Amino acid sequence: MQFREAHGGKITAVTCGGETAEDMLRKALALRADEAVLVASPAAHPDPLFVAKTLAAAARKIGSFDVVLVGREAGDWGAGQTGGLLAEELGVPCISFAESFEPAPEASRVRVKRQTDSGWELLESATPLVVTITNHEHNVPRIPKTRDVMQSYRKPLTKWSLAELGIDPLAAHDYYEVADLFIPRKETRCEFISGDTLEAKIDAFAKRVTEVIHSI
Repeated sequence: MQFREAHGGKITAVTCGGETAEDMLRKALALRADEAVLVASPAAHPDPLFVAKTLAAAARKIGSFDVVLVGREAGDWGAGQTGGLLAEELGVPCISFAESFEPAPEASRVRVKRQTDSGWELLESATPLVVTITNHEHNVPRIPKTRDVMQSYRKPLTKWSLAELGIDPLAAHDYYEVADLFIPRKETRCEFISGDTLEAKIDAFAKRVTEVIHSI
């Protein structure tokens, strides 16, 4: 939305899922996306590769595009793989953890500000490409106006089936299966070294360290 307001363009919101996914697209229309497309999928928890293949097929059916924006990771499983897999399916570059992007001085290129563990990177890439966006404070969705919310339910919503895109619905979990989901537990123990003098404490500590090393 910020990019379009500054530089123009057209926004098409696309998602795959069940009936509840339509609510998210209506919200996108309320935020003044130009078009919305729902790929109806019965898969309750599809794997990232299935989602990437589905979105790639939808993008090809829509036609040409410059930039595909996706989130950094899902809010449920948090796999963080869809963006990279989508770029691979489309055969275009992918820039992850982007905070913002803007047109580059050269035509058909964009400049992306990317977050890293050691700071920020400023990258340039030709279009089309896929960009995964972080939840930076500049990227928090705005609150739609009441009038726009009401009008969003009057706007047309394109719906495609998996069959129309040539996607096999049985492929939602065709290459892996979730065996378990848990929060890892890390146990720690604290020991106090005793001794009448500093030298005695140092000797006791060295002896304890040696015992621990030998037990590994």
